[in-house]
Amino acid sequence: MNRTIGFLTTLRVFVPFAAGYFLSYLYRVVNAVIAADLVGDLGIGPSSLGLLTSTYFIAFASFQLPLGVLLDRYGPRRMEAMLLLFAGLGAYLFSRSGTLAGLVVARAFIGFGVSACLMAAFKAYTLWFAREKWPLVNGFQMAAGGFGALAATAPVEAALHVTDWRGVFMVLAVLTLVVAVAVYIVVPEKRSGGNTESLRDQLKGVRTVFTSRAFWRVAPLTTMSQASFLSIQGLWAGPWLKDVAGLERMAVAHVLFWVAVAMIAGFILLGSLAGRLSRSGISVLTTSVTGMGLFMGVQLVVVAWGAAGPVLPLWLLFGFFGTSGILAYAALSQSFPVQLSGRVTTAVNLLVFVAAFLWQWAIGAMIGIFPVSADGSYALAGYRTGFSIMLGIQALTVVWFLVAGRMGKLRAAQRID
Repeated sequence: MNRTIGFLTTLRVFVPFAAGYFLSYLYRVVNAVIAADLVGDLGIGPSSLGLLTSTYFIAFASFQLPLGVLLDRYGPRRMEAMLLLFAGLGAYLFSRSGTLAGLVVARAFIGFGVSACLMAAFKAYTLWFAREKWPLVNGFQMAAGGFGALAATAPVEAALHVTDWRGVFMVLAVLTLVVAVAVYIVVPEKRSGGNTESLRDQLKGVRTVFTSRAFWRVAPLTTMSQASFLSIQGLWAGPWLKDVAGLERMAVAHVLFWVAVAMIAGFILLGSLAGRLSRSGISVLTTSVTGMGLFMGVQLVVVAWGAAGPVLPLWLLFGFFGTSGILAYAALSQSFPVQLSGRVTTAVNLLVFVAAFLWQWAIGAMIGIFPVSADGSYALAGYRTGFSIMLGIQALTVVWFLVAGRMGKLRAAQRID
């Protein structure tokens, strides 16, 4: 299929979906900056803060499997535009709620509403761009999310000097509605052969993905790597910088700002590198796994050093290599027919966001086990416990990846014999 398209069409496809993912990531990480305000206004502890913030992930995850079918059946344009309306409603409710329960419900609406922002874009790109371009264009899409994470740091902190966190969410509600309209009006319509499948066949496609050995070799490693990145970067990096590194509020926002810059660089540079290496015979999956291994090394340093090491360079590396897991989405998509691409990526996303929900909440629960200091700071031991357990599970998934690969080679050799 010829996927060569003009520059204007490229912009019409890319920019609205990038804007949606910008907002999705801003919503995802903004609580890392406003955490102190939420704790002060609501009088909640670390476990409740983790539950509130991670509700985004479980609501997001709960819609991933039906989303994959709907994306392949109805197309990414209509699905994302509709769902963003729920995100806008959630942001409005968040700005108006005065209780923890109300904020949890509002956060759930936001997570549900942005649940298509990445997967719809990935699906659109499989329809519009050539297969060899997927890692690069996916990297630029993720970079748009990085800009959203960047906007959630120092810019949000600056906005809090003009309004409060409720005002910030009211503005986000309006912006979300604008982007929903833009996706529906600006993005051109294009359907794949997958939309001619019956619903029964589409559900069989979900089964095909979840019974694939290739999927289950890669999915656990990608899931735990991304869950670690999302749960820490989306919330606990901010409190860690305050409690462990001893940084003031503006300094915390400054470091998070540069972590987001490093994340943008990681999405673009690693996506570009994966595309180039694949043309040289090195698979996208190999590049992704290598990057995830380096990300584990960075986490090990965070756990071992605490605040003793250079804080900013360490967290820059965290932001850069934390993006490696997303390359596996493109690698897995390349292993399946294009009409299954929506179901492949949403299947991975389901696992990632369920794990991120559990770990963002669990880290808060582990931190809450240890005594709080007189100034309200959480104990280093709590952070180390939570981060170390996550790192250990990632190490186990690396072992599984290697063992499953070896078993696959043995099965292939037996079939040849």
